[in-house]
Order: sequence, then structure tokens, then C-alpha cells
Amino acid sequence: MKLIIQIPCYNEAETLEVALNDLPKHIDGIDEIEYLIINDGSHDNTVEVAKKWGVNYVVNFRNNKGLARGFMAGLDACLRNGADIIVNTDADNQYCGEDIEKLVRPILDGEAGMVIGERPIDDTEHFSPLKKKLQHLGSWVVRKASNTDIPDAPSGFRAYSRHTAMRMNVVNDYTYTLETIVQAGRRKMAVTSVPIRTNPELRPSRLFHSMFGYVKKSMLTILRSMMQYKPLYCFTILGSVLSLIGLVVLIRFLVFYFQGAGSGHIQSLVIACMLITIGVTGFFFGLLGDTVAANRRLLEEMQFELRRMDYGLSEEEKTKQSDSAEGSIYE
Repeated sequence: MKLIIQIPCYNEAETLEVALNDLPKHIDGIDEIEYLIINDGSHDNTVEVAKKWGVNYVVNFRNNKGLARGFMAGLDACLRNGADIIVNTDADNQYCGEDIEKLVRPILDGEAGMVIGERPIDDTEHFSPLKKKLQHLGSWVVRKASNTDIPDAPSGFRAYSRHTAMRMNVVNDYTYTLETIVQAGRRKMAVTSVPIRTNPELRPSRLFHSMFGYVKKSMLTILRSMMQYKPLYCFTILGSVLSLIGLVVLIRFLVFYFQGAGSGHIQSLVIACMLITIGVTGFFFGLLGDTVAANRRLLEEMQFELRRMDYGLSEEEKTKQSDSAEGSIYE
């Protein structure tokens, strides 16, 4: 069983060695542990620090492409180098390296394919009261959107089985954390969380420059993910709300009309017709989106099979295939 720990990096020379020193060198049930960094266009000596420390792999971007692109590039490199389990952590040593054993344990025990570390948000001193409330609110929205019970959706401290990692697809350029949960939940993958510890802050977060910007981008990411995976549901809700408002306005016009005052309320009739038309059109957009979503699922299955052919099977999958006449692989 091979574990590769990946760390996305952007100008992390000052903190990277601290984070690397905190990583485990041995975990029961893991035969081999290797380390990988994603150099996301750093302008300092991040790569030199990593190589001097002894990381096994370096993925290099010439310019900064963002956390989501770096995450997917790291998964690709880990899978190509034979990882059975992939752990993603941060270069600022935000997470406690010893807790990686907690992350991988549900995967080793066959209980989950994706494990997310639950931070003690309310006890984290460098989180402002507003940020704590927004973290809880954002996680609640993601739970509703994904049909999961993950308490800390923005956490980047995660573990993936080889099989689950090959099914990951991130299309937004902002962050992978929210989209992958919605994707996993809607595809009914085995997702769980474990409580973890955090270390004192070494530097401010670079993911967002303002709380408003973070909330806006997070909400857009969640909405986009929902529209990708549940378009009929989203457009039906939107169309129903608009149609209902239009129907109320129409009833108002009819009341005035039968009272003999309809000529003075033609605007209400026009608005009602517009809202109902838009609502019905939204429903048909949902049907069209649902067809596109079905085609995307087929493409994702094809991509998954191509990845299996390209990356090869894990030792666990080979064992399952040899033990099963049908060669079924479970997530």
C-alpha cells in the first residue's frame, strides 16, 4: 500500500520545510510513503527547499494557475506514480501532520474513498467570529447541496483512495474543496470526515483577499456545481418561483378586471405573462440541462475507464478482481 502526500505551493519557501518536517514517515498499514509538491508558479526558492528536504516528486507550473488546477495536477502525478492513497495538505503547516494517520484509516479499513479533516473551527484562535460563522454557514449549504454530512467543507486536509481520485473532476478555477464534495455526494461516493487538529497560523490565507470575496466565490462555486449535477432540480425551483409570482400578479389583475378596473392594470397582466413565460422556459432549460448532465456522466465514465487504463489498477483493485469472477470495483 503506497501513500503519496501532496502539497500545493505558491511562494512557500518560508513555511514549506516546517510543514514537511511535520509529515509522518511511517503509518501502520502503509508500506511506502512518498512526498510531492505542486509548484504553482512560485517566484521564490520553494522548489529548492523541497528538493533539499528530499521530496520525491515536483510538479512545476511556469505561472500561477490557481489552487484547483494545482490540486488536479497533483492527483494526476500521484496516480501516475502508483499511489494507492493520496493525502492533500497545505504548505503553511495549518494541519497537524500526525493526523494524516486518522485521515487514511477509514480508507485502509474500507469504510470510505474520500476522507475530509474536520477542523476545530470554534476553537481556532486566528479565525475571527465572522469567519467562524461563515465557515459553519458555508458547510451547511454544501451539506444541503451534496446530500452529505461533512461538517467542514472548506477543509483542504483530505485523503482519497486511488479509485475515488480517478473519478475526481474539478472545472472551476477557484478551489477544489467545495466542488469535489458536491460531486462526490451527488455521485453517491463513500465520503466521511474525521476530527483533526490545527497548528498556529504561520501566514495569512492567500485563497481570498476579503471575506466578501470569499463568500461570493464560494456561493458561485456551490451554485455552479449544483447546476452541473442537478440542473433539472435547480431550474425547476427557479422556474416555479417565477411562475408562482407571475400567477399571483395575474390573479391580482383578474380581481381588478372583474371589478371593472382592468384597463388601469394592464401592466400587471404584462408582468404576469412575462414571469410565467420565463418560469416555463426555465423548466425546459432544466430538461435540456438534465440531458447534458446525462451525457456528462457518460463522458465521466469513459474518462474513468481511460484513467484506469492509463494509470493502472491499485493493489487493492487487483486483489478484488482476482477474488471476484466479475471483477467489480466498489467505491
